[in-house]
Amino acid sequence: MSDSNETTATLDRDVAITAAGVRLEGILAVPAGAHGLVVFAHGTGSGRHSSRNQHVAHRLQAKNLGTLLFDLLTAAEEAEERATGRLRFDIGLLASRLGATVEWCRAQPATRALPLGLFGASTGAAAALVVAAQHADIVQAVVSRGGRPDLAGAALRQVRAPTMLIVGGDDLHVLDLNLEASHSIPGVKEVRVIPGASHLFEEPGALDQVAAAAGLWFARYLKP
Repeated sequence: MSDSNETTATLDRDVAITAAGVRLEGILAVPAGAHGLVVFAHGTGSGRHSSRNQHVAHRLQAKNLGTLLFDLLTAAEEAEERATGRLRFDIGLLASRLGATVEWCRAQPATRALPLGLFGASTGAAAALVVAAQHADIVQAVVSRGGRPDLAGAALRQVRAPTMLIVGGDDLHVLDLNLEASHSIPGVKEVRVIPGASHLFEEPGALDQVAAAAGLWFARYLKP
């Protein structure tokens, strides 16, 4: 699909991204006058059509942030993942594709000038933190929702982008993992607990609290 040269026009369209040798499908939305772009890295089984990710993305767009929702796995790989559960923990694979997608964003006329942040969920949060460490010159902020930052391993110590780790208050095991991982991040970081929320933030109003916290974080740290 061709890319628009109208960086001031509202952009909302399907895109195809070649990343690490595969074609990944995405949805790019850039409001007029956007002051940043947030790339979503979801857990497997939750692609660009995820209702939770779309809900957060729409809230970010309302704050004049562009969003890119895309599938980290191909359709065939998603089928394999549902059968084996193997690919969701292949952080190297997920990070390589997210990194290539970040570079793709830097090459597009509509997004290359926008400060870039990453929003990661589940194991996608680990991939986001690995990419933030690898692309410290590009990634300016990271938000994790119910993520597994511990799976980023040694990369945590190289993350310089301000990082918010959002966890449900009732998701006790993941909360412990996030608190421990936060100690390894040397830069600005915050663990934000949503009281009464479970891992998927399905409780009334929980996801709105996630979106509000993420919007404020990106508004603060995505700067030209």
